[in-house]
Amino acid sequence: MKFKDGYWRMRPGVRGDFATAAHDVTAEAGSLRILAPTREILRRGNTIDGPVLRVDLSSPMPDVIRVRTVHFAGSVPAAPAFEVRDDRPEALISVDGEQASLTSGGLTVRVGRNAPWDMVFTAGDRELTRSSGKSLGVMHDHDARHFMIEQLKLSAGELVYGLGERFGALVRNGQAIDVWNEDGGTSSEIAYKNVPFYLTNRGYGVFVNHPGRVSFEVGSESVSRVQFSVESHDLEYLIIHGPTPADILRRYTALTGRPVLPPAWSFGLWLSTSFTTNYDEATVSSFVDGMAERDLPLSVFHFDCFWMRQYRWCDFEWDPEVFPDPEGTLRRLKERGLKICLWINPYIGQASKLFDEGAAAGHLLRRPDGTIWQDDHWQAGRALVDFTSPAARAWYAGKLRGLLDMGVDAFKTDFGERIPTDVVYADGSDPERMHNYYSLLYNQTAHDVLAERRGSGDAVLFARSATVGGQRLPVHWGGDCESTWEGMLESLRGGLSLGLGGFGFWSHDIGGFEGMPDPAVFKRWIAFGLLSSHSRLHGSGSYRVPWLFDEESVDVLRSFTRLKARLMPYLYSAAVQATTEGLPVMRAMQLEFPGDRACDHLDAQYMLGPDLLVAPVLSAEGEVSYYVPEGTWTRLLDGEPVSGPGWRTERHGFDSLPLLVRPGAVIATGARDDRPDYDYADGVTLDVFEPADGAARTVTVPGPDGGAAAVFEVSRAGGRVTARRVQGAPAAWNLRVRTQHSATASAAAAPETDHIEINLSAKE
Repeated sequence: MKFKDGYWRMRPGVRGDFATAAHDVTAEAGSLRILAPTREILRRGNTIDGPVLRVDLSSPMPDVIRVRTVHFAGSVPAAPAFEVRDDRPEALISVDGEQASLTSGGLTVRVGRNAPWDMVFTAGDRELTRSSGKSLGVMHDHDARHFMIEQLKLSAGELVYGLGERFGALVRNGQAIDVWNEDGGTSSEIAYKNVPFYLTNRGYGVFVNHPGRVSFEVGSESVSRVQFSVESHDLEYLIIHGPTPADILRRYTALTGRPVLPPAWSFGLWLSTSFTTNYDEATVSSFVDGMAERDLPLSVFHFDCFWMRQYRWCDFEWDPEVFPDPEGTLRRLKERGLKICLWINPYIGQASKLFDEGAAAGHLLRRPDGTIWQDDHWQAGRALVDFTSPAARAWYAGKLRGLLDMGVDAFKTDFGERIPTDVVYADGSDPERMHNYYSLLYNQTAHDVLAERRGSGDAVLFARSATVGGQRLPVHWGGDCESTWEGMLESLRGGLSLGLGGFGFWSHDIGGFEGMPDPAVFKRWIAFGLLSSHSRLHGSGSYRVPWLFDEESVDVLRSFTRLKARLMPYLYSAAVQATTEGLPVMRAMQLEFPGDRACDHLDAQYMLGPDLLVAPVLSAEGEVSYYVPEGTWTRLLDGEPVSGPGWRTERHGFDSLPLLVRPGAVIATGARDDRPDYDYADGVTLDVFEPADGAARTVTVPGPDGGAAAVFEVSRAGGRVTARRVQGAPAAWNLRVRTQHSATASAAAAPETDHIEINLSAKE
């Protein structure tokens, strides 16, 4: 939200009161409390009238400093609040006549005690950012609304990333962003998944700990500052030191939570009925049969909205006209080895019998006058489940348990964004702060039921809305995109931006949602979709089975589905890293190459895990331009070397795209290509790419629970590459070495063999 009119003046009707100095400083246990008047104190009379801000400085964990500013403490709502870790480590505190400081790990904040206001955050001798004159304060607009505001300095060349799922350019500089969940597709400035957290290329991140609307002006109102404001009487933010983007994400997710590990089967191909299409068991069976006849591996079948009767969403009852025997339908699908996903949402249409049931029990959200909140959007007379009520959550969960008893394995938790603020919650939560937070309660309710019935290692959602903490409940997908080249790029940008907010797992509708994609768009989207953490064929008014496009689509889908299955030992290892370190499976280039300025703005390519570079083809001609960082990379699909740093322009057929392996990488490749869930260690191949002399890497092949099924140490000394098994006992394993100077060299281990050695010197 903009308050100023240029550099000197406020906008009409706007008044600002800003901190002028740390007038009074008190050191308490591990924290500093500062009274910051909004006028300069030259004599005692200046202490009368006018706002005084209370600024509390503390540390919830090493290398993180919390700043909380309060105006009227009695006007601060207690709920809801994000769940944030608070270990209160020992902090070094210093107070003298000139300044007060607090140090946590390698991060220090210093506050000058004299005018003008100056609060500086440093790491070692390097300034990260600062809050200076007319930065921290209270704003009132022409409607007498009350805002808390902060402006943090942007240094020359500093770039900002994050703020949740955003579909425009990856670098946020120059953008005005409201963190407020809305249902707006992928082609606008609004988003389904908003996260008030950003990180910069200067070695720090900022998490604004406010669950409601947070308005960001990122180098927009003031081009040398990031401004954030909330309509509230308190403002809390945390400065998170890196120094690398990966370090920042590790600390941010340690504060707010990391995802649970999705089951391995969820990484396979999902096929949907699509949204408004006509379907019944015969239609579903024809899709499943068609996939099997064409040798297309399928892992999950998803039933979208119309598995229920029209006008009755959600009553969680199958439409008897098209599914007269739902238990039998699910049983027959599961006998074919498929998992089942069902579409649900948190809205109850008036025609649903659950409306009367929920209303009588007090489970539906109400207006201040006590009537049930309703409108006609989406479902006629829809109401919303009040997830702040434990009884309402138990009631909703009970309906889901009945579906799990039928054989359902996962839920697509759609919607949860258009949440009203003219309501009263059962637990007294502030409606403005609940708008975004509602998505967390909704998804948590569904995930908890799955974990309870299927086990925590077998619970997975396909969720659309989210906020801080939502990353703990994978998987999320990008929402409603157009079936165009532009829609594909928008989706990719949204996923990369979301990953920079701690969301480890992400998907999108292969082929796009709105409209029928051109066969070329569909085939290019297949490659992108199967080189994502999760992969789903889904559309709006048209089916997404490949033979409806052309026979080449069948071949492309088969090729990339089987490629993903072979890559599962590597991909599942990246998934484990997401759960233990908070690093996403799909990574913006800047996250992996923070020192390479050419990577700073890249948003049409990404790293899949730490070692695979993917550049989706976004043109009908098959031409793609992409950037290769330093070193000799290797094309995974044909083994050809590609040297960086530099830009390349290539033309690819539908069966190909730039898919490069990082120099020195060891990619664990599985022995099966017909399913994503198998024993990854049995018959695993360790592919070593361009190993440097003296290099050594430890490779962990994960088991189904994310633990180590096998561990290998791979090293090169001179012309010899050695792989040594140090944990686990796979029945067979292989070593394959690829270098620029020689053909691929391979060797297989006999059972019980502890090491393999390949002599490259003769070939090089």
